[in-house]
Amino acid sequence: MRQPKSAKPRKQRKFLYTAPLHLRRKMLSTHLSKELREKYKRRALPLRKGDEVQVMRGKFKEKTGKVARVNYKKYRVYVEGITRKRTVGTEAQVGLHPSKLKIINLNLDDKKRQKILERKGIKLELTAPSTEK
Repeated sequence: MRQPKSAKPRKQRKFLYTAPLHLRRKMLSTHLSKELREKYKRRALPLRKGDEVQVMRGKFKEKTGKVARVNYKKYRVYVEGITRKRTVGTEAQVGLHPSKLKIINLNLDDKKRQKILERKGIKLELTAPSTEK
């Protein structure tokens, strides 16, 4: 499934609602901070659980936290510490759109993500334990 070239809003909306998960992941990309942009030579990367983000717009502007979960179905990102009070009295996490966030720190614990970055031509400077004896 390819993204439509049509400028018609109806077709753009239909694509968003019917997009498969592997394309939704790419649509949940977020801009990198200036330091990360210089380091990785990229403007944006797909969000992942564990990334540290800063909210750039809305009620929670300037707040930072780690990504708790990413909902591909609803195109929303849930950040630790960003909650609202429900009428029942409990706390509920607020879903944020990735376009309103900025990645401050990447989670590079996952080896798959490291391979993805290296495949895109990004050199990672990780301190790997030496295997020499």
